Order: sequence, then C-alpha cells, then structure tokens
Amino acid sequence: MPAASPNLRAELNGAEKGGPEHDAQVFGQVTDLFLSNVGRLSESQIAAVDGVLAQLIERVEATTLVPLSEAVSIIELAPRQTVRKLAFHDDVLVAGPVLRRSICLLEKDLLEIAGSRGQQHLLAICDRKMLSEALTDALMRFGDVNVSNALARNTGARFSECGYATLVGRAERDEDLAEKLGLRLDIPGSLLRELIDKVADVVRARFLTASRPVARKKTQGSAAAAAAQSSAARKAIDYTQAQSEVVALNRTGKLNDSIVNRFAVRGEYTHVVAALALKADVKVEAIEPLLEPDRVYGLIVACKAARLSWSTTTMIVRNRPDCPPSTDRELEQCVAVFESLLLSVAQWTIRFGSDRILGKKNEAVAVSTANKKVSQPA
Repeated sequence: MPAASPNLRAELNGAEKGGPEHDAQVFGQVTDLFLSNVGRLSESQIAAVDGVLAQLIERVEATTLVPLSEAVSIIELAPRQTVRKLAFHDDVLVAGPVLRRSICLLEKDLLEIAGSRGQQHLLAICDRKMLSEALTDALMRFGDVNVSNALARNTGARFSECGYATLVGRAERDEDLAEKLGLRLDIPGSLLRELIDKVADVVRARFLTASRPVARKKTQGSAAAAAAQSSAARKAIDYTQAQSEVVALNRTGKLNDSIVNRFAVRGEYTHVVAALALKADVKVEAIEPLLEPDRVYGLIVACKAARLSWSTTTMIVRNRPDCPPSTDRELEQCVAVFESLLLSVAQWTIRFGSDRILGKKNEAVAVSTANKKVSQPA
C-alpha cells in the first residue's frame, strides 16, 4: 500500500490484545491511509483495507465511525464490507450517510435493513436517488407515515401498482401525502382519479392548481430556456383587445366550444386566455400562468370550469406556446383530472387557485415595492 505504516498489519494483529484506545488508533491509521490514497489503491489494496476496517467497526465508538461513513458514502470504489457494516450499524448517525448515498450497497442489503432496523434507518434509505419497486414496497410495509411522505417526495422512487395503491389509501388520512402524490409525474391515471375522489376539496384544489415538475428529455435544455424566456414575455402581454373581442362574441352567443378550439389551433392564446377567464369567471391574471408547462393540471381545471369539451381542452394543452410536448403519462393524468371533476367542483377549484395565484402576485409586488423604498437614498 502506498504511504502506509510498515507496521500496520502488525498493529492490526495486535488489536485483539489491545484495548479500545489501541483499536481507535489502528482504525484512524487505516482510515487515513485509505482516504488519502483512494484514487491510487488497487483492488487488492482496497480489499486489505476493507478487511481491517470491517473488523474494527464493531470495536470503536460510533462517533469515530461517522466521519468515515460520510467519506465512503460518495466513493464509488469504497470497501464494500466496510460500507455494509456501517449501513447495518444501530446508530443512524453512522448508518445514515451510506444508506442515503452509497452505490456500493446491494439492494438485498437495503431490503434486509428495511425489515430489521428502525424508522430513522428507513427514512435515510428513502433519500436515495433511485429506489426500485421492490424497495419502496418493503419500505412502505415496515415504515410509518413519515416514510410514506418521504417516498412520495422522492422523484427517483419507483412504485408498483400495489405500492401506489397503498400510498393513495394512506393519503385519504394524510393531507401532506395527498398533495405530494397529486404532483408526482408517474402516478397512473386510474389512481389519480381515486386520489381526486378521496381527498378533501381544499387538498384537491391545492395540488391541482399548484406547479408541478415537468418531464423533459435531456436534449430539450434549450427548449426549457426558451420557455423560461417566453414566460417573462407573456407577463407583459396586453389582453385588452382579446378581452373586448371575446366579450362581444359571448354577448352574441358565439363564444362556444368550437370558437375556443379554433383559437387554440391558430395559436391565438391571448384569446384562449381571455375566453377561459370569461367562461370560468376569474381574472385573466389567474389564467395566464396556467399556460406554463408546470401548471397543466390548473389549465385542465380551467377548461372544465369553462364548460369546454375534452377535445378542445386537448387542443389547448397540445398547442400551448413554447411548451414541450406532453408525454403519454401526462395526457393520461390530464384525462383523469378532466373526467373526475364535476363542473361545480372545477369552478370552485379554479376560483380557489385564482385567489392563491393573485394573492402570491400581490405579495410579490408588495415585497418588490418595499425593497425599492429601502434601496432609495434618504
């Protein structure tokens, strides 16, 4: 081993006869050796380090192990026995870092820990970037409400149909869980319908009118930037003329489904916004943000509240300016939202969302005005 003490193996061999202080000394030597040479050690050298550390983990204080756990949790070629011993440690401060981040842990180890350790260990596993269906099933089987919420919040967690059904069932009694589930990109349409039917009106309205993540391919980075720029541009749009024309059409009974459909097909989204605002009885300022990629549920609710057909709603969703194409799953979810809502519920929900949107906008203006006053010279 490079830069190693020549007497290190002798020290290890004598560790059994030494006391805790001697164990801690040897542990520190080997840890320093590994961490200072991690990029230069061969597999056989890592294995030798692994053999030493794995033996000493059970003989040193937990506080001594925490820095090692933090360090090896982000090392791809970390000593595997050591990582496993740390992961199974009873103290979550020791186990947590490797449970959250280490790629050296096998799924079978994580499954065993899920079934044999406490809730804090399970919560640490919930923070991993990727979780398989088998692992989320196990975590829900043994975990409490905090584990369910942590899983629902993790966008890298994958759920079996049974796992999702379990979460939806628990969401009926947990508002926070219901909101997290409602915003997931991968929830099946059938279970989204069930969730919409089960939860309280206010909870449903919160997640249907909130912003949610947007599924984009890696090659769409420039499209995302363009969408962000278009968002800023749309905020400066003057809807006065479109509102006047829409009011005139409505007065003569011509503001019907086919007219709004035509607006969408032609890309006349000032008229789409004005028409939705009039027919759903909310302000234009509350409808405009719903054209953003992350507000598609709110747009669906607005279309339902405006008494539009699904065909017209689809056209509005598909032709939104500067938005990435909807995925099949997103369209499946949109259908679930549209078909699950009664007209009266949709109308109440869009007004609830309108109040939230306008409230946040007024709050932002107030903060901006206050900041300007503070920055002005006395």
